[in-house]
Amino acid sequence: MRWRLDKAAGWFTLVRVSKNAPPAAPSPLGAVPPPGPECIHLSASVLPDELARHAIGLANARGGTILVGAGEDGAGALDLHPLMLTHAIFELSGGQLSVNVQSHRQPGGREILSVFVPRAPYILAEPSGAVLAWDGRHLVPVLQAEAEPLADADYTAVIPPDASLADLDPAEVGRLRLFAERSGGQRAAPIAGLPDIDFLRELGLLVPSGGALRPNLAGILLAGTPAAIRAHIPQAEVCFYHHQTVDVEFHFREDLLRSIPAALGRLAELIQARNRFTPVQVGLFRIEVWEQDETVYREALLNALTHRDYCSRDAVHVHLYPDRLDILNPGGLPGGITPENILRHQPKRRNPLLAEVLARLGLIEQAGVGVDKMFGLMLRHGKEPPEYTTYPDAVEVSLHSMGFDAEFVRFVARKQEELQTLSLDMLIVLSVLAREGEATRKTLARALQLAEDRTPRLLRQMEDIGLIERAGVGRGIAYLLGPEAQGALRRAGLRQAVQEAQAVRENQAAGEREAAGAPLLPKPAAPNFWGGSWGKALAGLEGAVTGGAVTGRMVAGRAAAPLSSPPAPAPTPPHPQAAAAHLHGPSRDEIRAIALTLARERGAVSNADLRAACGLNQAQAWRVLRALVDSGHLERVGAGRLAAYRLPDLPQERGR
Repeated sequence: MRWRLDKAAGWFTLVRVSKNAPPAAPSPLGAVPPPGPECIHLSASVLPDELARHAIGLANARGGTILVGAGEDGAGALDLHPLMLTHAIFELSGGQLSVNVQSHRQPGGREILSVFVPRAPYILAEPSGAVLAWDGRHLVPVLQAEAEPLADADYTAVIPPDASLADLDPAEVGRLRLFAERSGGQRAAPIAGLPDIDFLRELGLLVPSGGALRPNLAGILLAGTPAAIRAHIPQAEVCFYHHQTVDVEFHFREDLLRSIPAALGRLAELIQARNRFTPVQVGLFRIEVWEQDETVYREALLNALTHRDYCSRDAVHVHLYPDRLDILNPGGLPGGITPENILRHQPKRRNPLLAEVLARLGLIEQAGVGVDKMFGLMLRHGKEPPEYTTYPDAVEVSLHSMGFDAEFVRFVARKQEELQTLSLDMLIVLSVLAREGEATRKTLARALQLAEDRTPRLLRQMEDIGLIERAGVGRGIAYLLGPEAQGALRRAGLRQAVQEAQAVRENQAAGEREAAGAPLLPKPAAPNFWGGSWGKALAGLEGAVTGGAVTGRMVAGRAAAPLSSPPAPAPTPPHPQAAAAHLHGPSRDEIRAIALTLARERGAVSNADLRAACGLNQAQAWRVLRALVDSGHLERVGAGRLAAYRLPDLPQERGR
């Protein structure tokens, strides 16, 4: 009597074989197979997560069996439930590995669990990005360069045994031919004029099988009829939802079960019909900033359709909200790729044949530059970059559409024309500094997805051309936008800061009036920052600064009495010769008044707050705050980057 592994009903099953009898159905274990390349023995006390790691390692090798409790004596049931193990393996593999767990009771009452693990069709990685494989004795880490040969199966290269030429749509074949003609590539253009069958064979979509030419799944995905797609690969469905609000409910849905090019075209129609743009004038030219840039969302949709897990029965879900476009893709990111390294990681293709054909036709980028293109376009348009969220069995990309920075768009467009080159890394640094005001090298390295020691060269280059500047020394070094960028973005930043301060005051005053039973006052009109000096803008703060002295502040969420601290220096009228300069930025006295107002309204003001409000660099803001501390109008709390400046405690509070 001997034992062998047989593949039945899609699972590896252990069956007993006899010379005089046909193979029997799965039965309780007799002689336990020894440990080896295709069999792992684990203790009955093994934790589910540890067993899951062994299952992934075995799947990354050649598949096989895990026996739990096989090498132990004694009776009694195992504490591990089969469903517990199945769930643990499913979670750790990101939903990519399903196993068959069976319980076997041996003579004497001993119970053994057998976990039958299929070979993975592609490399499985843990959530941390680590790739492990079973070498016959131990779990060993696998370098990314060595991982590919472990599992090279390509689901899209599978040839359905009942597939035929009738499964292909001549119109869809013509669409592929049109892509080949337009691509202009050396590999696609020459084959565009071939007959249909030769054209498909050259692309690798039509191959000999069973004495006839049959399309593989990639061919059906790209040129199949709707009936063929439904019969052979129904999970290729794409579901589109339109939400009129940011709520989860949708008011329109359309399910698409078409070839990839046809589905992409229909999705573009659905999105573009609800798309709008804002013109941004840059000199003599106009840039149209769309809520959803067509190049960006086409790239994101193609990535989803190309690199999704077609072994999963889930569809691709596309949700269009007023403020974003969410694309939910079955299957996590390929092994080793995470949202934190997606810009730098070596590209991996989950479906190599499908990706190769689409790249050859010019529909997707080769060498993984599609994500770079998405990041670059969104940053150039003053928006947040694509946001990736991973789940155990899916990955979601969100393309935010609201709140772009028009001043940033103008500045980037001018610098691009001036420098003739503005790399993605430069755009990332500029975007972070425009949003945060300042950033350390560590913060910028995290945004760039680089090791910190790989950033100095880039930062020095940006310093040399005046895009950024450095402030501080030693570990306190921070990077700021250069003077030109600060000047270009000053007005927008100042307007936002003062409007926020005004909104806080209005909400506070309304709350106080409501608590007192007084009628609410109508909301005052927003101040005009472009029609006069900064002194007029400050006047819109409803007397927050009177005679240069702060009249009140918030203490622990309540209105406080007037300060008895030394009065702030009264602002002096600007000299007539300084009128032009006064229109472009606040005077020194006005900056002091803004600092005191922000400290009162927000509880404290930081160097970054004052820079954002007044368009200053770090050194200028520090000098103003230091002068207010020296004169007794502010006091400093914290140190370094955590330093903040607040109004001194009231005399009555000091004695408590």
